[in-house]
Amino acid sequence: MRTVIQRVSHASVTIEGKMKSSIQHGYLILLGIYDEDTQEDVDWLVKKITNLRVFGDENDVMNLSILDVQGEALVVSQFTLYASYKKGNRPSWFRAGSHEHSIPLYESFCKQLSEALGKPVGTGEFGADMKVELLNDGPVTICMDTKNKE
Repeated sequence: MRTVIQRVSHASVTIEGKMKSSIQHGYLILLGIYDEDTQEDVDWLVKKITNLRVFGDENDVMNLSILDVQGEALVVSQFTLYASYKKGNRPSWFRAGSHEHSIPLYESFCKQLSEALGKPVGTGEFGADMKVELLNDGPVTICMDTKNKE
């Protein structure tokens, strides 16, 4: 699994002109799934994200997690994180997971993250044309890949 995690003041996702989800202070998480990803990748990523310390403490030092600040999360599926651009100028996404493989892992990730945060997680819609709006706070943007755990 590959993610782009952005610390945000607010974020929202709109589909066909209707707002599907919105959050305030927390994370916008773009999530890409690879055909070889498993539930083990979900478990590792949820633990890593919820314990990531990128929120400011009383001294404005990035020392607090999303749990510490009771932040919110919005998760948007993002197959383009697996773009292959080595040949030519038109990317291909042959490394991105199929819908059959990816949807259950996406849903599991969202459910597990919601349980870890103790609150609902905002979502997009898998495979939909989404408009994502955000105000990156910092800016703080972290990329993670479960294939680089070590």
